[in-house]
Amino acid sequence: MKTTLIVCVLASTAALAACARPEPAPEPVRSVKLLTVGPSVLNANSEYAGEVRARVESRLGFRVGGKLVERPAEVGQRVKAGQLLARLDAQDLALSGQAAQAAATAALTQRDLARADLERFKGLLAQGFVSQAEIDRRQAALEAAEASLRQARAHSAVQGNQAGYARLLADAPGVVTAVPADPGQVVQAGSPVVVLAQDGERDVVFAVPEDRLALVRPGTRARVRPWAHADGKELEATVREVAASADPATRTYQVKLALPADAKLPLGATAYVTLATAHTGQAAITLPTTAVMQSAEGDRRGSVVWVFDEDKGTVQPRPVQVAGADGNRVVIAGGLEPGDEVVATGGHVLSAGQKVVRFVAQ
Repeated sequence: MKTTLIVCVLASTAALAACARPEPAPEPVRSVKLLTVGPSVLNANSEYAGEVRARVESRLGFRVGGKLVERPAEVGQRVKAGQLLARLDAQDLALSGQAAQAAATAALTQRDLARADLERFKGLLAQGFVSQAEIDRRQAALEAAEASLRQARAHSAVQGNQAGYARLLADAPGVVTAVPADPGQVVQAGSPVVVLAQDGERDVVFAVPEDRLALVRPGTRARVRPWAHADGKELEATVREVAASADPATRTYQVKLALPADAKLPLGATAYVTLATAHTGQAAITLPTTAVMQSAEGDRRGSVVWVFDEDKGTVQPRPVQVAGADGNRVVIAGGLEPGDEVVATGGHVLSAGQKVVRFVAQ
């Protein structure tokens, strides 16, 4: 009986031992590549491809609507100020002008009649045949006729101007860069018919991505290298304008550089732009992009790096403040001090307090 009881107790103990959860295996000691934090000089120069454009590019259109019957201007043509670019069918405008002129003539006749009537009644008043009330009525009629005459003359002048608006003239010398309308087309008032790049100063226009926008400000100096110049001569330029909103298609921001007044670059030419941002030449802590991780845990939410504790041989995550990018490196604004050792790559497999050893290349 005792033997049977002992066997049962041993069997139960063995069964409980078999059901117990095994102890977790210790975390492996990983070999990591470390780098020592230290200040370095930023080289925040960026190069972009740009296009040479006129400082002033006018999209010219008629002040009145009508049918386009002539368009002498062609793309690439050089024009002078006052040169005819396009012409509308002015028949309806001429008829409107004639009608307005006839209305002005009629108003003049009515004014003269009211004036003569007033003079005649003044003579009758002197003879005592009419009262002063009749004179007042004739005086009011004369004033109304004079007002109608002024209105008719103003309307006639407007119609005369509109007849002249049927001719689209160049308001400055330049080069035609586009012709959005063709003869035979009915155009609305203000619709672009000819795009004119005016002679004068030139700009270089290029686009910057959103992550570089904060480094570009009006007044920033830049170097422009025309692609077609074999000698590689560079021009000094200045950022003149930065777009307030992104292009809806490319999601980039347009930047305009002001070229020197004596720069003789053809319109549409390609130019390489090198921007020296405000941070160029400054000393700052930079890390490879692989050393910075993104964390969503509590007080470590945001950018973190793994810092090595040499005394304990472990790593711990530390939040850092990122100021921007310098090429393929991240500029650190806070959270690290010179002399700290951080993990250069592979931080996604580490855990807080994990034992690591320094990787030594063979």
